[in-house]
Amino acid sequence: MSDYVRQMPHGSNDLARPPSTAARFHIDVPLLILLMTLTALGLTVLYSGSGSDTGAVVRQGRYFLVGYVVMIVAAQIRLAQYMRWAPWFYLVGVGLLVAVIFVGVGAKGAQRWLSLGGFRFQPSEILKLVVPMTVAWFLAERILPPRFRYILGSLVIIGIPAALILKQPDLGTALLIAASGMFVVFMAGIGWRYIFGAVVLAAASMWPAWMFVLKDYQKQRILTLLNPESDKLGAGWNIIQSKTAIGSGGWAGKGWTQGTQSQLDFLPESHTDFIIAVLAEEFGLRGVLLLLSLYILILLRGFWIGLRAQTSYGRMLAGSLTLTFFVYIFVNMGMVAGLLPVVGVPLPLVSAGGTSVVTLMAGFGLLMAVSTERRTVGNG
Repeated sequence: MSDYVRQMPHGSNDLARPPSTAARFHIDVPLLILLMTLTALGLTVLYSGSGSDTGAVVRQGRYFLVGYVVMIVAAQIRLAQYMRWAPWFYLVGVGLLVAVIFVGVGAKGAQRWLSLGGFRFQPSEILKLVVPMTVAWFLAERILPPRFRYILGSLVIIGIPAALILKQPDLGTALLIAASGMFVVFMAGIGWRYIFGAVVLAAASMWPAWMFVLKDYQKQRILTLLNPESDKLGAGWNIIQSKTAIGSGGWAGKGWTQGTQSQLDFLPESHTDFIIAVLAEEFGLRGVLLLLSLYILILLRGFWIGLRAQTSYGRMLAGSLTLTFFVYIFVNMGMVAGLLPVVGVPLPLVSAGGTSVVTLMAGFGLLMAVSTERRTVGNG
């Protein structure tokens, strides 16, 4: 027996080693550290963007706390369970979107919220997770890459909630949800001919969408993007002020809480959609590079988790969630820099907001569940 023990591989003692606290709670430590750093930076910038309002920081801190709890709870559930629940989540989510049409709460010309017991929430935020979960469920049991009829089935799953959200109207969220579902189809390994066909179809649909789908204010946003100087004090004000704030920050910035555009209220929505302009003005290009570095590391970690997933469902879900997170970043930074139309997409985990924070953290909980599934299967 002693000879057998001496001949065991050096790492065999790991079999008797108790699991770490992170392993017991299914936490991906690198991802958790990156998220905590990002949320700390977000609270720092929010304090300045809100006009040194400690109440806003405390409120956002509570949202982050709820988000972390949701993330940890979501990480405890096995992927197989998520896969079984996905179609039921989808039906509930679509039902809530239908309810918004009839009994929804309106604000600023849009009807996007439901109010239950004094608590108001936006059902479309839930669909940002439910749609990729459902499309992954639909394709996971098929032969991959999927056949044309299954691609059409996926498009139906994506199109129903996207159309209902577009009716609210909320073009930005509808596009994000459509993108999250299409990323799953892409991760399933569809052929390049389908991708090329989708690009051609999207190009051909631009004119009909302009004529029959887009509202007047949405058209105005696109026209303002092309020439913000045409209405300096109206539709072009946000973009002009944000670009001024970004450019005035230089390399080192003006200093925390010392930005003129945000502190003197020239910059609208400085604590929500345009908060990166506050960061650029006060911390300069190096502050923006720090934020981008955190985002890139989170994206790389998400892709790594997806690549090491043991099931096609986990791989498609992790890839879609990570790519959707990238779209959030790209769209927000693009619109603040004047490269994309203003569509009301917050900067993830930096802009003020409650529902979006909880939704994003739940998505990271799903990523951790994928990572946990990998370790569980691998340890057999």
